[in-house]
Amino acid sequence: MRVQEVIVVEGKYDAAKLAGIVDGLILPVGGFSVFSSDETKALLRRLGKERGLIILTDSDAAGFRIRAYINQIARGLSVKNAYVPACEGKERRKAKPSKEGLLGVEGIEAQQIRRALQAAGVCPAAQKKGRTITYTDLYDAGLSGGAGSAERRRAWLDAIGLPPRLSKKGLLEVLNGLYTYEEFMAVLPERRTGNAGGMQEK
Repeated sequence: MRVQEVIVVEGKYDAAKLAGIVDGLILPVGGFSVFSSDETKALLRRLGKERGLIILTDSDAAGFRIRAYINQIARGLSVKNAYVPACEGKERRKAKPSKEGLLGVEGIEAQQIRRALQAAGVCPAAQKKGRTITYTDLYDAGLSGGAGSAERRRAWLDAIGLPPRLSKKGLLEVLNGLYTYEEFMAVLPERRTGNAGGMQEK
């Protein structure tokens, strides 16, 4: 299921569940930490403007509170709300059920999640042209794996309006969501010589 919009979920386990269901960019906001993270809020607005957002949070009170806050952050942007059913149960990794005894997104069956996304009116993503941006590209650009690369990466991310604390994996996901390879090359800082086009890493 290829999705054009960015799917916003509460946490990493929800993101892992969605990764097996959809082909698209999935952004976990860290639950209630979204309330205090200026970086996450800025990223939500940036991605909402570029691609649109689909909010998919748990069906309990906490999930609806987080959903309402993200809708407020993204007011005026393209936002769709997808709702999973309120199913009683407990995720396998947890010792006891949640406060309300409901399954989170991570515990909902894949088919129910697909229905929720379809009901929200997700847009199928067009087939992406060209190759994806890789770890090797970050290295060749001097943004990873070299002396001063961390400082260089933070300054560059700040210059293009992305949170400077993105992990390397998160950075690749966001870059591939925002840019084609050619567009990425165009917004790079001055590149250093390296093994461009070399072995790609996952």
